[in-house]
Amino acid sequence: MSDLAYYVPLGVGADGAERFSSTPLTASTWADTMQHGAPPSALLVRALEHCEPRPDARLTRVVIEILGPVPISDIEVRSWVERPGKRVELVVAELWAAGPDGAARAVARGTGWRMQTVDTTPVVHTADAPLRPVSAGHEIEMSGPFWGSGFVTSLDWRWLAEISCEGPGQVWVRPNPVLVEGESLSPIQRLFSVVDVSNGVGAKIHPSEWTFLNTDLTVHLFRVPDGEWIGLSSETSYGPDGVGMCAGVVYDEAGAVGRINQTVQVRAR
Repeated sequence: MSDLAYYVPLGVGADGAERFSSTPLTASTWADTMQHGAPPSALLVRALEHCEPRPDARLTRVVIEILGPVPISDIEVRSWVERPGKRVELVVAELWAAGPDGAARAVARGTGWRMQTVDTTPVVHTADAPLRPVSAGHEIEMSGPFWGSGFVTSLDWRWLAEISCEGPGQVWVRPNPVLVEGESLSPIQRLFSVVDVSNGVGAKIHPSEWTFLNTDLTVHLFRVPDGEWIGLSSETSYGPDGVGMCAGVVYDEAGAVGRINQTVQVRAR
């Protein structure tokens, strides 16, 4: 088992599904028996990118649906083109794992619109202002029962505005492990290896008193990120009936690259 990767490849099954072993670095802050949402999201994005890839097209919007707890176990990923097209096509990937009864089931699904690319350099425009640079950030002690193990400890953090601050939480973050042992991260895989932490970055309530698990993740990318660091500026709003929404902007060191939304289930402990 690798201590430098979230997943170890186990080969391809007779049905074409890729098989992986999940390492302890995928562990969630909510339970040490299930995975944090970020590594499975990145693995689904990897499958979307590898599914009938085209040099003239890229992912522009990805939706990750968490269908149930993703166990820290052997898993399978399957992908297909749902709606082919020359200019726009829809690609789907599913992550399967054994349930409590031993039967295989889908535990997460990713859908991605893949769009044909053309040169639009003359009209480049970024609506969101840049985030302060990585050098302006600082480290904080990521320890204790909620932040001191598993996936959270696999990341480098540089905080610009901390959790529960007034306004959006802001941070630069990068993964230390690779996604799959023996492979390099693509730029979009790198982004999805960390972007699910937006819910925690934007939180206004403390996990010792509340749980706030996101059930989905939607990212729109108008530009492919560049470099090792991914920036987040996000804030969660909470309704009166147990539902919240985290919304934010995603950055690389050159500026904004897209936006993120997550639906959050809020419960008192």
